[in-house]
Amino acid sequence: MVTVEIEQNGVRGVGECTPYPRYGESETSVMEQIASALPAIEQGASRDELQRLLPAGAARNALDCALWNLESQLTGRSLWELTGVEPLTSISMAQTLSVDTPEAMAAAALTHQKNGATLLKVKLDDRMIAERMVAIRSAVPHATLIVDANESWQSEGLAARCQLLADLGVMMLEQPLPAGQDSALENFIHPLPICADESCHTLEGLEALQGRYEMVNIKLDKTGGLTEALRLASGAHAQGFDIMLGCMLCTSRAVRAALPLAAGAKFVDLDGPTWLAQDVEPPLAFHCGVIDLAASKQ
Repeated sequence: MVTVEIEQNGVRGVGECTPYPRYGESETSVMEQIASALPAIEQGASRDELQRLLPAGAARNALDCALWNLESQLTGRSLWELTGVEPLTSISMAQTLSVDTPEAMAAAALTHQKNGATLLKVKLDDRMIAERMVAIRSAVPHATLIVDANESWQSEGLAARCQLLADLGVMMLEQPLPAGQDSALENFIHPLPICADESCHTLEGLEALQGRYEMVNIKLDKTGGLTEALRLASGAHAQGFDIMLGCMLCTSRAVRAALPLAAGAKFVDLDGPTWLAQDVEPPLAFHCGVIDLAASKQ
C-alpha cells in the first residue's frame, strides 16, 4: 500500500492506494506517478485538474482521496456532506469465501452465517464449480450468494455454468471471462446478472459494456479516486447498470474514502481491512457482514 499526505496551512489530508500488479502497477511505478504530479499539486491543482494529470489507477486514487480528505479537514465538513450523500449508520456487506475444497468452503459459509452474515461472495477458479457451489448452498440454503470467477472461465461451457448458478439461487456472477474477451457476452442469453470488474474502470469505458453486463464493480483504485468513481456511479445508473462497490486489500482509511458510494450500490464488498493483521487507527467497526458506522470513529 502507498499513503499520500498533502498539507495546507498546517492541516493534513491523507489518501491511500493499493498498487495492483494485474494492471501493471507496483509500489515503484505508483510512487513515480505521484512524484510526477507533485509540482502541480503544490501549485494548487484541483481534483478535476488531477484527472487530466494522471491516468485512472492507484496513484491518482491516493492523491484524489488525499485532496478530498484535506478539504474535509479544512472545512470541517464530512465526506458525506461534501458529496451530498445522506450519512449511513450501518452498511451490509459481503463476506468472502476464498477458493478451497467444497467441504472447507461449505464450512466457512456456515460459520459466516452463524456469525451474522447474510451475503456471501464465493470466489471460484476453473475447477469443481458444481461441487463447491452445491456444497455451499446445501450448508446455507437461505443465504444470498454472489460468485466471483476472477476472469478464470472461458466462453465454452459458460452457459451451462450460468444455468447451474441460477438454479442454485445465485444472485450475480462477477467477471467470468478475462477482460478483453467481453465480446463473447454480446447477445449471450444468461439467467442471472453478470458484473464487470476488471472490464470496468472509468465512465469512458461504460458504453462498451452495454449489452454484455448488467452490473459494474466500482473500486477507487480502478477509477483513480472518488472523483471519477462518483462520475462512474452516476453514469452507470443513468445507463441502467446496477452497482457493486468493492475494494482492494486495504485499510479502513481506503474504505472510508469509498463510503459515499455505498448507498447507491446493490452489493457492497468492502471487507479488505478484515484480511489485514493490523488496521489503521481508528479502524472502522467491522462485524461479520456489517460495517457499523455508528460505532466507528469518523
